[in-house]
Amino acid sequence: MKKCFVVLFIPLCFHAKAQQSEGAQFKPKTGFQKQKLFTGGSANIGFSSGSTMLGITPQLGYSLTNWLDAGITFNLNYLSQKDYYSGDKLRQTTYGPGAFVRLFPVNFLFATAQYEYNSMHTKYIPNVDGSPATKSFLDANSFLVGAGYAGGRERGGNTYYYLSIMWDISGDTNSPYLDQYGRTSPVIRAGYNIGLFQNRQRRQYR
Repeated sequence: MKKCFVVLFIPLCFHAKAQQSEGAQFKPKTGFQKQKLFTGGSANIGFSSGSTMLGITPQLGYSLTNWLDAGITFNLNYLSQKDYYSGDKLRQTTYGPGAFVRLFPVNFLFATAQYEYNSMHTKYIPNVDGSPATKSFLDANSFLVGAGYAGGRERGGNTYYYLSIMWDISGDTNSPYLDQYGRTSPVIRAGYNIGLFQNRQRRQYR
């Protein structure tokens, strides 16, 4: 009877060991993980009657959890406008650092908030012979909030393309996101996230 008990007990021990090994294998990692880093950014191109806008926004981020990304960014935008009635021209370069967060309630939708510190260098060129151009330098803080769509994003990964729309709610009168009447204009950005140090197999660290 004892021999029978030993024979039955040995397989149970192996089964328990296997469960412990499997549990250790899929135990979530803690601390900094380079696989959670991502880069990428967005590009802005806009044309209208007498106006041209070009911009890039590179970024570097980290996936804090499966549903929260955060990072730093840098904005560089150029705006050229011409008044067809007067012929006056305006050139504006805007640049500055920022930080952002994206909250994913589901894989393909996110809410986002982004802080920016923008320096604006403006040159006004009047269409009058002999009139000199005037230059101005302004700084502005912007706090953008909005939402977006993430395509191709999978659980445990941070490689995806996105399209977002945001508004500046800072109330700064020097904000580059205000129209000529002082109203907040929507900020539409399309970009791509590139996961760094990604394994080919689906990651299990989250």
